[in-house]
Amino acid sequence: MLSIIIPTYNEATTIRPCLERLCGNNIEVILADSPGSNDSLEVLVKDFGFTFLKCQNAGRNHQMNEGAAIARGEVLYFVHADTLVHSDFKSDIITAIEEGAEMGCYRYKFDRYPNPLMYINSYFTRFPMIWCRGGDQTLFIKKEVFEELNGFCPQHLIMEDYDILLRSKDRYRFKIIQKDVTVSARKYETNSYWRILKANYTVMRKWLKKEASPVELYQLYKNLLNYRNG
Repeated sequence: MLSIIIPTYNEATTIRPCLERLCGNNIEVILADSPGSNDSLEVLVKDFGFTFLKCQNAGRNHQMNEGAAIARGEVLYFVHADTLVHSDFKSDIITAIEEGAEMGCYRYKFDRYPNPLMYINSYFTRFPMIWCRGGDQTLFIKKEVFEELNGFCPQHLIMEDYDILLRSKDRYRFKIIQKDVTVSARKYETNSYWRILKANYTVMRKWLKKEASPVELYQLYKNLLNYRNG
């Protein structure tokens, strides 16, 4: 079985397209909601017949770990609430696993391009370098591998996706499925392209060089951006 885990924070008014894309696939879907949420997501989730989990700890890393802990699937698929999975996701992931992949992701495209330079971001997600990755691309991973890696690092309130990829490097077979998931450009509504580029570069550089702790990276990113939904 494939288990999809979606960390959420006050997403009741925006998550419906994501959930509609997942319907009718005979899969387990777990909405791992932040303890700080104060919306009506639980009601919406029950309407879809999916599992709602009110997490003990806030933060995507904690919420995804808590969702994974109750997942029944042999393969976990982590999806952001503002991302639309590819319509072939189930068969794509099953095929990738059957062909020997132990974890992997998709390329991405934005749902709109307020700045044409965003096409560059999309294009480079087809390549295997660590700086071309990110949680928006969705991550599938065999549950046994996720457990061997001890899940997402509890200290990483951001960069949790990069951290688990770095720890898995050269240990597990990784596949980039050459199809696109669709990522929301909503971050660009309150930040310019160049402001986001600067924030991403600054945090990535400090993370790779180990020049800042996870908490310092989180605060730095928050200070650099008007970052919706934390």
